[in-house]
Amino acid sequence: MINVKQLSYTMLMVGFVTTMGHSQETTNEYVAPSEAVPRGKAPSMKVQLLNDKEPTKQYAVIFYQGDEAFSGLLEFAQKYHVTSAHFTAIGAVNGATLGWFDPQRKMYKKIPVNGQHEVIGMSGDIALYQGKPVVHTHMVVGAPDGTTRAGHVLAAYVSPTLEVMVTVDPVAMQKRFDPETDLTLIDPASK
Repeated sequence: MINVKQLSYTMLMVGFVTTMGHSQETTNEYVAPSEAVPRGKAPSMKVQLLNDKEPTKQYAVIFYQGDEAFSGLLEFAQKYHVTSAHFTAIGAVNGATLGWFDPQRKMYKKIPVNGQHEVIGMSGDIALYQGKPVVHTHMVVGAPDGTTRAGHVLAAYVSPTLEVMVTVDPVAMQKRFDPETDLTLIDPASK
């Protein structure tokens, strides 16, 4: 009879530990939009002004080995006072975290990208939220076998380079908080 009690207790503890492990795994699997912004991780980034003619400016923002591109784009926007822009990029990464927005959870489901991948395409925009620039970008990456992964960029570790061509628009774009999604969305009506 004692063995049955010990076995029941052991089974209960295994169930508890398994449930806790699954709960932590699920928590680590998702990230809230407000927590999805790495900062200050692109020390090798270089910027070249390509065209300073009004009303638009064009920049080449080049990332090198080990730079984290998302935080670098945010740093670029802050340093160069970018209030509205759009961009495209090509290059390669060695590791990234992409995201798929789950409207039920109001969170991004993380899509891990492990190892070396070609950046087939990356596009995005920069707009202002509460007076500060916000970067929104998506990326498609290709594996050595030609398969692809894609999603919202949460982090992208450059290897060996990522070439981002940025066009700064003449009119500032504003974002507003959308309580239904917990996202900041471009509001063309704002001025």
